[in-house]
Amino acid sequence: MYNKLNDRQTVESVSNEATANRNYKDTVFRTLFSDKRELLSLYNSINGTNYCNIDDLSITTLGNAIYMTVKNDISFVIDMRLYMYEHQSSVNPNIPLRDLDYVSRSYSKFFRNKDIYSPRRIQLPNPKFIVFYNGENEQPARKEMRLSEAYIHKEDNPSLELIVTQININSGYNDELLDNCPTLKQYMLYVDKIRMYQKTMPLEEAVTRAVNECIDTGILADFLKMNKAEVITMSIYEYDAKLHEKTMIEIGREEGREEGREEGFTIGKIHAYHECGKTPEEISKLLSIPIDEVRKFLFSNSSL
Repeated sequence: MYNKLNDRQTVESVSNEATANRNYKDTVFRTLFSDKRELLSLYNSINGTNYCNIDDLSITTLGNAIYMTVKNDISFVIDMRLYMYEHQSSVNPNIPLRDLDYVSRSYSKFFRNKDIYSPRRIQLPNPKFIVFYNGENEQPARKEMRLSEAYIHKEDNPSLELIVTQININSGYNDELLDNCPTLKQYMLYVDKIRMYQKTMPLEEAVTRAVNECIDTGILADFLKMNKAEVITMSIYEYDAKLHEKTMIEIGREEGREEGREEGFTIGKIHAYHECGKTPEEISKLLSIPIDEVRKFLFSNSSL
């Protein structure tokens, strides 16, 4: 049974920690599938394979990024193929661009000690990019997002292409995949509980109640028991960050409307993204604005 009184101190402590630590980088999805057995199960479910030896899989996830939004979720190599898995609760058309950055960094590790000017070809693992979507906006069961969609000049055969497959893991879209990977399905159920309780209670209470109920009903029970405090902290921060970002972007739009001109709208969006923790470089990429312009709007009276 959910005990609101007993959990009050836990809620307050993790809430304070999440609020104070705005650089908290991990998410529940990333932590859950950083376990090799869980990751191998997810891989097998997507590809219809039956790998059993976790040593066949080598995790290559990028770390030590400045902010959680520029840190990739999971990447790994198996059978000389490089897989990059991302998790999104909002539709992000810039995923191909982000994955281009991630795969470039990852490939640099493969040829770090090799001579790229040698006449011998350097062998690289084939890349595959997947994003798991569980947001509330309507999306198809699967869709492809292409880097070339961001190009100003459209070409039939662009010289550089990167294709990301978005898989909708909400109930009713890829149920066979969820049935084949119980951990992914239970993660989806955990998220659903947070959303349900968040409609009628503060975020901190909604997260804590969802965690307790999942433990009681066997949903990610072992994982949640072992990592309860961390999961609550991560979930509160993650959902609070989503709400804050949405709010700040809306404020930016309002600022733009009040200015009554395109520059005002742009300035509002720049400041909104900056308030959400985006770096000037990220904002420049997101809005396709030169970095010098972003810095001018953000730091007109100072310099970086």
